[in-house]
Amino acid sequence: MTLTPQYPEGRNLLKGKNVVVTAAAGTGIGYAVAKRAVEEGARVLISDFHERRLGEAADRIAEETGGERPLTALCDVTQQDQVDSLRDAAVGGLGCVDVLINNAGLGGEVSVVDMTDEQWHRVLDVTLNSVFRMTRAFLPHMQDRKKGAIVNNASVLGWRAQKGQAHYAAAKAGVMAFTRCSAVEAAAFGVRINAVAPSIAMHAFLAKVTTDELLAELSAKEAFGRPAEVWEVANVMIFLASDLASYMTGEVLSVSSQRA
Repeated sequence: MTLTPQYPEGRNLLKGKNVVVTAAAGTGIGYAVAKRAVEEGARVLISDFHERRLGEAADRIAEETGGERPLTALCDVTQQDQVDSLRDAAVGGLGCVDVLINNAGLGGEVSVVDMTDEQWHRVLDVTLNSVFRMTRAFLPHMQDRKKGAIVNNASVLGWRAQKGQAHYAAAKAGVMAFTRCSAVEAAAFGVRINAVAPSIAMHAFLAKVTTDELLAELSAKEAFGRPAEVWEVANVMIFLASDLASYMTGEVLSVSSQRA
């Protein structure tokens, strides 16, 4: 079952804010949160390492929302020089950055005994180290302005166990811990840092890399008997990015209907 999002008219949760979203090409959570940000009145810059898909995503957001086409910037979040260039492009193109959405991540299924060093390090580099690099690059800009919000994409696997996911779960647990610690440091400057922890959100890439059997098994664990839609996760990220969450920092919100 696919749900159609219904939003009340006239909402402008991010009106006047400038938002940067990583890993926003394709049809996943990054794309969904960038689209929602435009719908909520923000000016948006989206980044990814795939040039063609990034441009297509920007065009599609403008077409689907009837709003301004997001700015785009290529970025491999495993490379600090490219992260720094993304920050400079965002500040130059938008004027300032009010919200950073750290969405980049990489999974894969492999048992611990079969996992290579390369597999381990690659998943941690994309999923955890990228959050550190992006935060290190953008946080001083926000601290200088005495305001801003960062929203990180974690996962319920940071809390829960699933076979074949030791590297991904370790990375997402790291994102949660990094969120809490960096939030305490940033609070003194008026900057908030929070995270979401989705259980399973359905999109084309997940369907491509995950077997039907595993998707059915994971969906069966959900109280609603289905995976989340990506916009359902994006809605929570938009909330955390908005002033409605003005007293929240260092929090990790589970976007899940998993049974206890």
